[in-house]
Amino acid sequence: MQERAHPLAVARTAQLDIAYEAHGRPGGLPVILLHGFPYSPRCYDAVAPELARLGCRVIVPYLRGYGQTRFHSPQTMRSGQQAALAQDLLDLMDALALPQAALMGYDWGGRAACIVAALQPQRVKCLVTGQGYNIQDIAGFALPQPPVAEHRLWYQYYFHSPRGRAGLAAHRDEMTRLLWRLWSPSWHFGESELTQTVASFYNPDFVDVVVHSYRHRYGYVAGDPAYEHLEAQLARQPPIAVPAINLCGAEDGVGPPDAIDGHAARFTGPYERRLLPGVGHNYPQEAPQAAVAAMRQLLASA
Repeated sequence: MQERAHPLAVARTAQLDIAYEAHGRPGGLPVILLHGFPYSPRCYDAVAPELARLGCRVIVPYLRGYGQTRFHSPQTMRSGQQAALAQDLLDLMDALALPQAALMGYDWGGRAACIVAALQPQRVKCLVTGQGYNIQDIAGFALPQPPVAEHRLWYQYYFHSPRGRAGLAAHRDEMTRLLWRLWSPSWHFGESELTQTVASFYNPDFVDVVVHSYRHRYGYVAGDPAYEHLEAQLARQPPIAVPAINLCGAEDGVGPPDAIDGHAARFTGPYERRLLPGVGHNYPQEAPQAAVAAMRQLLASA
């Protein structure tokens, strides 16, 4: 399956060649837009050009396991743990010589952005996040939730099994279509949007990274020893002090607003929670104007 043509650049880091799309002038204020699962940089197609028109240098990377991002060595663990995603973001910023950037993300990408904002706030000018404070409390994942919450996580439990791993490998497009419909019930996406996104999942490491991510967060597999120091810091659930806006889709089928109402206490700097009516999990693609407006406001106040 071929991806739609978008100009790509590659940043070489210690473990990865990170593919990314760039918009705007090179000397503009850096803004990094981070996708989640099962999404790709296509979710920012209506956001990145608008931010570039504001004078920003916009960078939209493919996370590990997606698109043309590649590991250097076959011996490197194909980890999808949260600390690995955050370190990839820091490594990307270093490779591009960015001492500081504004960050926007959701799902996996939002987690990486939240972690960097919490642990290295001097690197983050401001943060637009989805689903609030989404740094995983891995110890807390051992505790069962009420059944009404558990049923939304069925896909995670599916990936814990060999059957789920095989199912993801065989049915990437059907899995993506189903999750999009469940998580964003009012989003009427087209087949072309789905096809362009799923093309990014035919990376040789996609299945390994995804499965590891959903097994590690429950403590069912070990993480990469290289990230143990970061995971130890994250276990303390560090607060986020940078200016932040939390965009919550009112129809988010996996992380509904009432499930994250208590997250405000984790934000110790300027913070605002915005509820987006008629929007599900994928806020930048479903409500790009709201995403741009949030970033514009934070950049103006900063």
